Amino acid sequence: MSKTYKVQWTSNAKEDLLNIVAYIKEDSPSIAREIYQKIKNKANSSNFLPLRGRVVPELQKEGITMYRELISSPWRIMYKVDSDSVYVMAIFDSRQNVEELLLQKLIRSSTLTKQ
Repeated sequence: MSKTYKVQWTSNAKEDLLNIVAYIKEDSPSIAREIYQKIKNKANSSNFLPLRGRVVPELQKEGITMYRELISSPWRIMYKVDSDSVYVMAIFDSRQNVEELLLQKLIRSSTLTKQ
């Protein structure tokens, strides 16, 4: 029998999802609800076989292989796995520059830490 992992959402990932939904909701509240469920379901599906997601290519080329992703087109759900949990780290639009977004998140989180 396969192991089931606990899926935990970081505050950054929650914020990403809420921002995506808020943006879509401006045009269509019903589509926003559908997108919310689609992304949540895809991310939460990582509780079973979490290593099925690919290593994030932009990070892999820098030698960072601890982050994986699932695709819920056009969104990329970035996560990492430990011994018993899956941590949803971020959600990106696949049309955006991932390196730039990660740098912005790093700067923002280090600014919040200093306050």
